[in-house]
Amino acid sequence: MAKVCQVTGRKRMIGNNVSHSKRRTKRTFDINLKTKKFWSEAEQRYITLKVSCKGIRTIEKNGLDATVKAAQKKGYLSIV
Repeated sequence: MAKVCQVTGRKRMIGNNVSHSKRRTKRTFDINLKTKKFWSEAEQRYITLKVSCKGIRTIEKNGLDATVKAAQKKGYLSIV
């Protein structure tokens, strides 16, 4: 899978480097992506996800099972 958060669906953005003389060249703004294991109480096992730091905060706020269910519904996460 590419550099995409499995919880929020965020991916890298493309923009410009702008020099002092206003010359523009293409660059990418990568997201802060981490591979992290979370413990699922419902399944009694670890689930490994590639998530951004915003996704980790979402999991801490809403809980793992609710967040995974919402990500599957939106199509960001196919099979856990």
